[in-house]
Amino acid sequence: MQSEKELENARNAIVIVREFDAPRETVWKVWTERGHIEKWFGPKGFDTRVDHLEFRPGGEIRHTMIGPDGTEYPSKGTFLEIDAPRKLISTDEFGEGSEEIAAFKDVKLPEGMVTTVEFKDLGKRCLVRLTISHATEEDRKRHEEMGVLEGWNSTLDCLAEYLATVEKGDKK
Repeated sequence: MQSEKELENARNAIVIVREFDAPRETVWKVWTERGHIEKWFGPKGFDTRVDHLEFRPGGEIRHTMIGPDGTEYPSKGTFLEIDAPRKLISTDEFGEGSEEIAAFKDVKLPEGMVTTVEFKDLGKRCLVRLTISHATEEDRKRHEEMGVLEGWNSTLDCLAEYLATVEKGDKK
């Protein structure tokens, strides 16, 4: 039986699970290295610039997604746990300047998010379980209304496409 805290955490979380046609080590590398992140991260039609990456527990990542119309969407996080190549836990916050974009679109941004990414080895494939935990159920609902599910699913589609090119390159 789940405790009240576990039930609350489940209500406040968004979970997305996907399988990729690449070994876990490749998926981990592409997910965690600057040069790779900039080639796939973000929904279809977006570019991403990694502004800072200090890949260690307590280290930070700051990146900016650039929309098709040129709008920049800054994001930042702190790595809380790194268990290569199995698990990555980080805070996930909207970066400086996001408030102006949100105010323009009349949106209140969710706060206090923590993202957990688990990489399960399936031999030549990898299962990725992405859990976005929110401080409150209201924050989760706001994030969903902003299109987080569509955005992450599009981003994971981009990851699948990029992994196909990485895997081809590794076999040459």
